Amino acid sequence: MIYLQLIWVYLKIGLLGFGGGYAMLPLIQEEVVDHYHWLTMQEFTDIVAISQVTPGPIGINSATYIGYTVTGGSVLGSVAATLAVMFPSFVLCFLISRAYRRFIDNKHVQGLFVGIRPVTAGLIASAALLLMTPDNFIDVWSIVLFLACLVCMLKRWVHPILLMILSGLAGYLIYV
Repeated sequence: MIYLQLIWVYLKIGLLGFGGGYAMLPLIQEEVVDHYHWLTMQEFTDIVAISQVTPGPIGINSATYIGYTVTGGSVLGSVAATLAVMFPSFVLCFLISRAYRRFIDNKHVQGLFVGIRPVTAGLIASAALLLMTPDNFIDVWSIVLFLACLVCMLKRWVHPILLMILSGLAGYLIYV
C-alpha cells in the first residue's frame, strides 16, 4: 500500500511542480511531512540538504531518498518515487514539444507563459521560507553564517561552489 501512496503522491507533485525542484519542495513537504507523516520536519530538512549537495535535480534527488526512507530502505521505493515524479514532466514535455512550434505565436499561449512566471517565483520563495525553521537556524552562529553567505552571494564576492565548501567547513569548525 505504501508503494501506491508513494507513486500517487509523486505523480501529483510531478504534475503540479512547475518551476523545478525548489518549487516542488513545498508540495513535497505538504505531502510527506504534513499529510502522511512519513517524515519529521527535521528529517525532511536533512533530505533537502543532502539533495542539494548531490548531483542532479533536487526534486528527483529528494524523491529518490524519500522513496527509499519511506519504504524501509527499499530500492524499489526509490525507483517508484523517482519515476513517478519524472513521468508527468516527461509526458508534458513530449506533448508540448510536439505542439510548441504551431502555437508559439498564439497570444493565449504567450499569456499562459507570462502568467506562470510569478507563480513559479512564488513557489521558489515559498521553498526558501519553508527552510527557515528552528531546525535550520539552531543558534546565533547559524544566523551569522546564513547572513554572511547571503551577502557574499548578493555582492558576488564568492563563487557559489566555493561558498558551499567554506560554509561546510565553517559548520564543521563551529559545531564539532
